[in-house]
Amino acid sequence: MKNVGVNTLLWTAGFTAEHIGLIGKARSMGMDLIEMATFDFSTFPAATVRKEIAGYRGVLCSALVGGMSLATEDAALRARSLEFLKTGVKTAAGAGLTLFVGPFCSAVGYLPGRRRTGDEWARCVDGLRELAETAGEFGVDVAVEPLNRFETFFLNTAADARRLCDEVNHPRIGILYDTFHANIEEKSQAEAIRAAGPHIKHVHTCENDRGIPGSGPIDWPGVIRALRETGYAGDLVIESFGPGIKEIAAAACIWRDLAPSPDDIPLQGAKNLRALLGA
Repeated sequence: MKNVGVNTLLWTAGFTAEHIGLIGKARSMGMDLIEMATFDFSTFPAATVRKEIAGYRGVLCSALVGGMSLATEDAALRARSLEFLKTGVKTAAGAGLTLFVGPFCSAVGYLPGRRRTGDEWARCVDGLRELAETAGEFGVDVAVEPLNRFETFFLNTAADARRLCDEVNHPRIGILYDTFHANIEEKSQAEAIRAAGPHIKHVHTCENDRGIPGSGPIDWPGVIRALRETGYAGDLVIESFGPGIKEIAAAACIWRDLAPSPDDIPLQGAKNLRALLGA
């Protein structure tokens, strides 16, 4: 565990051909990798990314939006949602990427005012098992992200994410652990990471206010120590959101500047994380 990266939601609501320069920008900022976010795979320039990312590293990030769900009782919607995720896996492979990450159980922001049901859980497990077969065929790992209770009713804790992975029982399906969401839902970040254990395939690093990692109250030494104890050898990606991007600021409730400039978040955040990794 030594690589620190940045998610492109800091600069754009969706990575398209006009954002290909962000790969060079991330490299010039000293980032070890770039995580490219898209919610429309038809506009993602996979072939160009494959060419531009040669000698560098990347991850594809997305989410279920617009009512999509692997848990819904609506079979047609479930099928469309699964096909969307399969397209994401294929898009990642086409871009030369081997990791596809995001909240892939239920639509971000869908809050029905109740707990999930056992039937919803079972349908999600079945959907992820089918997605795993596509992921295996294309050589792509999938990391499913628990979100906080204000963004989803379905998957909130590391313990539940581990249970989900245990039931899917496929090496291609794992967990995206996000320190921002865990800060809301977990009693102890370190214990949450230990609970998720070897299923963690990817980590989002974000301070409690979505700002610079290491600038707030999150127990970063404990996070790093627990990740090492579980044998995590993956990346730490700084995920924050540009306040000037209307749709992202609205979705993530970013009502103020989190740093003097958006670029300060990965620049200072990477320094803080590398200092922790070297401690």
